[in-house]
Amino acid sequence: EDMPLFRGERYCKPQTVYSDYELTPTGLQFKDYRVGEGSMPVKGERVVVDWDGFTIGNQGRRIQAKNLSKGGAFEGNDEGFLRFTLGDGSVIQAFEEAIAGMKPGGIRRIIVPTGALSYPNQRDFLKKIGPVPSNRTGKNALGFVVVNDGVNIDRTLLFDIELCGVGADASARRSPGTWVAGPLAEAS
Repeated sequence: EDMPLFRGERYCKPQTVYSDYELTPTGLQFKDYRVGEGSMPVKGERVVVDWDGFTIGNQGRRIQAKNLSKGGAFEGNDEGFLRFTLGDGSVIQAFEEAIAGMKPGGIRRIIVPTGALSYPNQRDFLKKIGPVPSNRTGKNALGFVVVNDGVNIDRTLLFDIELCGVGADASARRSPGTWVAGPLAEAS
């Protein structure tokens, strides 16, 4: 008899399913805090996102948190925004799936289980795939959870993502507390 709990990386570790999140067929869980407006990005389009990330295991450590709480007024600049082409494999599969279902200006929280949706379990994983934390503390916390085979910890990750721009708007900047729709405007 086939018993899925006895296969693969999650051997005997069932995924926690949160009742207030939507669960996709791949195992990604998400909750939209703001839906956004416009068209969802498609494979091959350039996107720009702002993101924060946390480990759920390892005592809920921050791996990236530079702005105020998602869903509130954002402050900060676009220095740490993540820009990539949807479908090019440069970010973890959970980001690809989550962003493909969002509209510009939307804010989504995702819960990423261990496995195909997350980072590969390799020592140099941050050289191969993003998002990459902007500071050493975040990189160390993420590395401990993703690569540490000697400790039996929950490798589930949580990300808050804001889709800031798609296509021609993928170089848009956000002013303090606002979303600027459209290409980068000249500074006044």
